[in-house]
Amino acid sequence: MSTAIPQRPCATIEYPDSDGQPIAENTLQFQWIVTIKENLEALFRRQPDVFVAGDLLWYPVEGHPEICTAPDALIVFGRPKGHRGSYMQWVEGDIASHVVFEVLAPGNRAGEMEQKRLFYQKYGVQEYYIVDPDEQELQGWRRSGSGLVAIPATELSGYVSPLLGIRFEPGEGDLRILYPDGSPFLTTAELFEQWKEAKRQLAEAERQLAEAERQLAEAERQLAEAERQLAERLAAPLRELGLDAD
Repeated sequence: MSTAIPQRPCATIEYPDSDGQPIAENTLQFQWIVTIKENLEALFRRQPDVFVAGDLLWYPVEGHPEICTAPDALIVFGRPKGHRGSYMQWVEGDIASHVVFEVLAPGNRAGEMEQKRLFYQKYGVQEYYIVDPDEQELQGWRRSGSGLVAIPATELSGYVSPLLGIRFEPGEGDLRILYPDGSPFLTTAELFEQWKEAKRQLAEAERQLAEAERQLAEAERQLAEAERQLAERLAAPLRELGLDAD
């Protein structure tokens, strides 16, 4: 499937929605791509002008469909959410992708990744991150002037993305990405387990509340009975004297 964009009254240029490449080479890479993309969607779910996508072709230059790439995840500020076949920058107010992520697979080569970096540098990306799921390592670049400058490895542990507010915690075979509140990015399966546990805790809280209400009702019944018995005991001597307790 492709999207046709009229450029001239007598000319049509096609910008394909697919580059024919697979999203991922293996299940681990795919899991990381989905986890990063879906957690970023969740992070900005209440902001209608933040667009997040995964494996979406980005065309930065009108009239040049050969100039494109498909980041594993991209984030654009100032563009509305919604489905797209591709990200054609001139249709999107000429706003470039602000942050991109790439997740390495065994087939990736250093030269290929350098070409990606140069592409992102040329076309305005502000932050660029590479995740290596096999080694649990992270590389990052941030814009300085007209270039993307590597973030020193010494800064990456605990590094907070200026645009996203998320924190990276690489180290000793355990790379974590954390929300601004410190909670970790979770896989779909982990989110489902978390939801099930929250649902269980809610059901338990409702059970405890119902039990507390039952106990309160029983206590009120016992209090009313005690008051009735007290009133009866106080009224008995008066009745013996022929007096009306009321």
